Amino acid sequence: MSAKEFSYNGPGHAAAQLRHLTIRQLRSLAALSAKGSVTAASGQLGLTQPAVTQQLRQLQDLAGLPLVQRTGDGMLLTEAGKEVLALAERVEAAIMDCQGALDLLAGRTGGTVHLGAVSTAKYFVPHAIAAFSKRHPKIEIKLTIGNREEIREAMHGYDLDFAVMGRPPADVSVDVRQLGRNPHIIVARKGHWLGKDSGLNLTDLVHETFLTREPGSGTRTLMEGMFQRSDLEPIIGMEMSSNETIKQAVIAGLGIAFISAHTVAHELAEGRLIVLDVAGLPIVRQWYVIRRSDKVLLPPAQAMFDFLGSEGSNYLPDVPEFGAQ
Repeated sequence: MSAKEFSYNGPGHAAAQLRHLTIRQLRSLAALSAKGSVTAASGQLGLTQPAVTQQLRQLQDLAGLPLVQRTGDGMLLTEAGKEVLALAERVEAAIMDCQGALDLLAGRTGGTVHLGAVSTAKYFVPHAIAAFSKRHPKIEIKLTIGNREEIREAMHGYDLDFAVMGRPPADVSVDVRQLGRNPHIIVARKGHWLGKDSGLNLTDLVHETFLTREPGSGTRTLMEGMFQRSDLEPIIGMEMSSNETIKQAVIAGLGIAFISAHTVAHELAEGRLIVLDVAGLPIVRQWYVIRRSDKVLLPPAQAMFDFLGSEGSNYLPDVPEFGAQ
């Protein structure tokens, strides 16, 4: 194969024809460049010499310029050949990246996902993680739990791949997938004197002591907004950074609490807590899985983001019918 075998087909020929090249043609050129002869290239590729020569000739025809030349040192690439070889290298790299991505998605190789969640979501997020991990056992999940303000601040950076929370941050451009309903209720210990009353108003609760999360919590913010709209102010007895502590304190009779129904599903089902029948409740918000719009997710994170978006609602706790004390 030499430059004499080349025929020029006019301007625009290469641009029009190169889109028809094949991986085998590119690999034939790469092998020829590495080995210096068609014979050695055919041995590397496991093809016959005529087959490699045909692939090179076809590639040269598509390129519209001579790609190789004979020298005393063997077959060398022309400047045009070097350009096509660079294309071959980029194509091979893209193939390797794609294969790596497919391996990650199939769980054949490992990867790490950095997931954030507000503390109220910890009652269902671990179950969703467990289900995902069964499908992708080699992908490591790193879970960060915090209140809404902490997770919102974390979303300003790029350390988290995405987060599960009840309300998207307003100051960050995000992509959102809805997970499901997040009802908020007021609970009291079993036997509380308001438990038998129906149609309560917030004014009936102004003398009750509320046990609540710390400032910065989404639940605390939602509760304060509820009272402010009625020009009322609740009595705050204790501030706690844990929903578990709040639940135990309510069960112990230290006060009542405005809380996500998902955090008290077991206690309601077991009868250790009751739902107070208050007008306007439950306040229903939504659970979301949120990522920064400009955050590029690697395949493991994208797989879990899609999983939560399509199946995350399956892991939300069942809650009793409200009003059934």
